[in-house]
Amino acid sequence: MISLHWKVGWLASSIAVGACLFATGLQILQSGIGPAFAAEKAVPAEKNPPGDIPDSQVFIDYVSPLGFTLKVPEGWARSDRPDGASFVDKLDGVSVTVSKADAAPTAESAKTDYVPKLEAGGRAVKVTAIKQVKLPAGPAIRIVYTSNSEPNAVTSKQVRLENERYLYFTDGKLVTLDLYAPKGADNVDQWQLMSNSFRWK
Repeated sequence: MISLHWKVGWLASSIAVGACLFATGLQILQSGIGPAFAAEKAVPAEKNPPGDIPDSQVFIDYVSPLGFTLKVPEGWARSDRPDGASFVDKLDGVSVTVSKADAAPTAESAKTDYVPKLEAGGRAVKVTAIKQVKLPAGPAIRIVYTSNSEPNAVTSKQVRLENERYLYFTDGKLVTLDLYAPKGADNVDQWQLMSNSFRWK
């Protein structure tokens, strides 16, 4: 027959272990590390990647109610959000987001502030370049990196993407322009056209 003392001791130990596991799980969730946030490995790039924007692609002016204009590919699926918009065609995409900022970003602040957030929020992100560039709209920060795509809803397949992020700033307003396509796709001229077309209203 199991003694009352043993039962009480076992119950106390179980509660202690449960509390420890709960605290550990809470710390994992708060730190953003866990099964759902575990670091991914970079998927291999496609040998013959799709995603080239045709030379014949027509670009149209997107006039944002948030105070800027930008040329985007005609015919791409557009989604509006309170803080910006996105334009997508298969595995290619353009996204613009507006937020508040106290000061213009620099290459150094991008490295210390923006890159860690990019790496934490992205999939197997690898930053390859950060530099200040002079564009028609004024100075901007250009961040070049690769990442994994979101898994395909049907096949769960992922594609390695190349990305360019531009940070434009004026009067406490920061616009983030993201351009992405399968790694190896030839979109240099088209991405340059779009990043150079940005204008403040």
